[in-house]
Amino acid sequence: MTVIASFLSLALWLFVIVTLVRVAFSWVSPYPNNSIYRFAFQVTEPVLAPVRRRLPPVSGMDLSPLVVTVACYFLINALSYVG
Repeated sequence: MTVIASFLSLALWLFVIVTLVRVAFSWVSPYPNNSIYRFAFQVTEPVLAPVRRRLPPVSGMDLSPLVVTVACYFLINALSYVG
Protein backbone atom coordinates (compact mmCIF):
# COMPACT_ATOMS: atom_id res chain seq x y z
CA MET A 1 0.00 0.00 0.00
CA THR A 2 2.87 2.38 0.67
CA VAL A 3 4.12 1.96 -2.91
CA ILE A 4 0.75 3.06 -4.27
CA ALA A 5 0.58 5.97 -1.82
CA SER A 6 4.10 7.05 -2.78
CA PHE A 7 3.26 6.86 -6.48
CA LEU A 8 0.05 8.87 -6.01
CA SER A 9 1.91 11.43 -3.93
CA LEU A 10 4.55 11.80 -6.65
CA ALA A 11 1.87 12.16 -9.32
CA LEU A 12 0.15 14.87 -7.29
CA TRP A 13 3.43 16.76 -6.81
CA LEU A 14 4.05 16.63 -10.56
CA PHE A 15 0.52 17.90 -11.18
CA VAL A 16 1.10 20.82 -8.79
CA ILE A 17 4.33 21.69 -10.63
CA VAL A 18 2.60 21.56 -14.03
CA THR A 19 -0.20 23.76 -12.64
CA LEU A 20 2.34 26.31 -11.41
CA VAL A 21 4.02 26.29 -14.83
CA ARG A 22 0.65 27.02 -16.43
CA VAL A 23 -0.02 29.88 -14.00
CA ALA A 24 3.45 31.35 -14.60
CA PHE A 25 2.95 31.27 -18.37
CA SER A 26 -0.46 32.95 -18.01
CA TRP A 27 1.18 35.80 -16.09
CA VAL A 28 4.03 36.29 -18.55
CA SER A 29 2.06 35.96 -21.75
CA PRO A 30 -1.72 35.55 -21.81
CA TYR A 31 -1.69 33.57 -25.08
CA PRO A 32 1.62 31.69 -25.35
CA ASN A 33 2.08 29.35 -28.28
CA ASN A 34 4.98 27.21 -27.12
CA SER A 35 4.83 23.47 -26.55
CA ILE A 36 5.45 23.64 -22.78
CA TYR A 37 2.36 25.76 -22.22
CA ARG A 38 0.26 23.57 -24.52
CA PHE A 39 1.34 20.48 -22.57
CA ALA A 40 0.57 22.15 -19.23
CA PHE A 41 -2.81 23.28 -20.56
CA GLN A 42 -3.74 19.80 -21.81
CA VAL A 43 -2.74 18.15 -18.53
CA THR A 44 -4.40 20.61 -16.16
CA GLU A 45 -7.52 21.71 -18.04
CA PRO A 46 -9.57 18.54 -17.34
CA VAL A 47 -9.15 19.18 -13.61
CA LEU A 48 -9.36 22.97 -13.61
CA ALA A 49 -12.40 23.32 -15.89
CA PRO A 50 -14.98 21.75 -13.51
CA VAL A 51 -13.62 23.81 -10.60
CA ARG A 52 -13.75 26.96 -12.73
CA ARG A 53 -17.41 26.29 -13.61
CA ARG A 54 -18.39 26.12 -9.93
CA LEU A 55 -16.13 28.87 -8.64
CA PRO A 56 -16.93 32.41 -9.80
CA PRO A 57 -14.02 34.70 -10.66
CA VAL A 58 -13.01 37.06 -7.87
CA SER A 59 -12.11 40.54 -9.14
CA GLY A 60 -11.56 39.03 -12.58
CA MET A 61 -9.06 36.45 -11.31
CA ASP A 62 -9.42 32.73 -11.89
CA LEU A 63 -8.89 31.02 -8.53
CA SER A 64 -9.28 27.44 -9.79
CA PRO A 65 -5.50 26.74 -9.83
CA LEU A 66 -5.30 27.85 -6.20
CA VAL A 67 -8.20 25.62 -5.16
CA VAL A 68 -6.81 22.61 -7.02
CA THR A 69 -3.30 23.16 -5.63
CA VAL A 70 -4.58 23.36 -2.05
CA ALA A 71 -6.65 20.21 -2.61
CA CYS A 72 -3.53 18.46 -3.93
CA TYR A 73 -1.58 19.52 -0.84
CA PHE A 74 -4.29 18.07 1.40
CA LEU A 75 -4.28 14.80 -0.55
CA ILE A 76 -0.48 14.59 -0.41
CA ASN A 77 -0.61 15.14 3.33
CA ALA A 78 -3.31 12.48 3.75
CA LEU A 79 -1.28 10.03 1.66
CA SER A 80 1.75 10.57 3.89
CA TYR A 81 -0.21 9.09 6.81
CA VAL A 82 -1.08 5.95 4.83
CA GLY A 83 2.49 4.76 4.58
